[in-house]
Amino acid sequence: WIYKGIIRDPYHEFLVEEDDSVQKEQIQKEYNDSYWNKRYTICRDRIPKFLEPCVDKILNTGKYLNVVRQCRRDPKCPSAEEILYTLKEREYIDVIEKAHSYASKMLVDLLIEERELIGRLRSIKHYFLMDQGDFFVHFMDIAEDELKKYMDDIIPSRLETLLELAQRTSLANNDPFKDDLKVELSPYDLITQLLRILAIDSKQEQSGRIHDMDPSEIHISGLEAFSFDYVVRWPESLILSRKALTAYQLIFRHLFYAKHVERLLCNVWVGNKMSKQYSVHTAQWYASAFALRQRMLHFVQNFEYYMMFEVIEPNWHLLETNLKSISNIDDVIAHHSDFLDTYCLRDCMLTNMDLLKILSKLLMVCVTFSNFIQRVTESMNVDAEYNRFTGRSKREEVLDTSDRLATAKVVSDHIDVVLTNENFSGTVEGFDTNFSKYLIDLLDKLSVYSHTESEHNMMNIIYRLNFNGYYTEQLEHLAAERSMLEMQQLESYEPGWYIHYLM
Repeated sequence: WIYKGIIRDPYHEFLVEEDDSVQKEQIQKEYNDSYWNKRYTICRDRIPKFLEPCVDKILNTGKYLNVVRQCRRDPKCPSAEEILYTLKEREYIDVIEKAHSYASKMLVDLLIEERELIGRLRSIKHYFLMDQGDFFVHFMDIAEDELKKYMDDIIPSRLETLLELAQRTSLANNDPFKDDLKVELSPYDLITQLLRILAIDSKQEQSGRIHDMDPSEIHISGLEAFSFDYVVRWPESLILSRKALTAYQLIFRHLFYAKHVERLLCNVWVGNKMSKQYSVHTAQWYASAFALRQRMLHFVQNFEYYMMFEVIEPNWHLLETNLKSISNIDDVIAHHSDFLDTYCLRDCMLTNMDLLKILSKLLMVCVTFSNFIQRVTESMNVDAEYNRFTGRSKREEVLDTSDRLATAKVVSDHIDVVLTNENFSGTVEGFDTNFSKYLIDLLDKLSVYSHTESEHNMMNIIYRLNFNGYYTEQLEHLAAERSMLEMQQLESYEPGWYIHYLM
């Protein structure tokens, strides 16, 4: 076992037990598969007393060598020697430690040097964590129309073609692992997918209620369903298991949708330029709308900056630093899991459903507002109206300046009527009220969560969104109401609590 990674135990006497039903292929199929922990396990009632201090090293030594053998390598430990019973326990420990050291180094060298694990992790970071800016801009430009369709109307092969085109025409073309990137369309939105993951192995899933939701009844756009998948082979799949890839997908979907919202708000900014050619009265209509647009854009851009540069990037550098000093694959798995679960998922607010739901509502308000402004703006294109009035096609060049000015005057007067009829000012005010309510709710819950759960890193996003104290008064009002409510509850449970407190 400690020299070859093989178990021959027909009478079930050995302290390590093998479960043949657990196969390595399950790592890429099942979210909660734990091949590394369940394939080989310690049978506690078979441990000789003199081997108890080093039983974990015995288990791991054989596991490492077993992985090496499955990669068609023949391990030959240079310090292999027959283990004979002796009263000097240190002799057992020395032999086992030498075998463990050899097995650890052999597997780490196989993963890091031959299989280029760090290079593959960097490749995943380029795509799933949006490390390649030019690639994503190009991909969104050519695939946005397709992704705006409902998921059932999207042709996956077309998305694959567009993805490959974006890779070949950007810096991603230099990535040696780019061909392992695939397109995936999830049948559920991000929140639903997280709820299903949290329900795994829970009473809710065991009772069957989590499966009551029919994917065919969910109508989401490609932008909400789009994600990447990645082809991972053995033995890299020990680190990049289905669970790890799912974590990467959750972070990507979170970032990707935020990027989409930012693009929509930037398109609204283009409309701001167009409104300058209208009358002063019309420009006043738009003043409140574009002030709200700027607040929304400030929120989205700072939220993206927080996730990418205050959560992902520093923790990624920490991961790479740790991987340079690892001594065995268990350390690799632990560091990688900490990077995804302990830092990225938690600090990007993907493990707290209350925060995530508020974020989703905020982004939805931004999307709805952008669509509303774009719909109103579409009927305000002076060139289009001029061509319609004069009967010219879009391809014909417009040369008559006096006609254009006259048309601009007509369109401007028409806009005033449209904005009045659609209650433009009232609608924008409604968007402003909803956005402010959800944003203050988010900041308040972040403040509470960062104190109660000691997650002080989340205070960074509060400082960014409230850098000039614009929301301070509302937040202090909410905090005062919460404190008053807590005091009333304490007083109702224990009327004389304040006397004991003073004493």
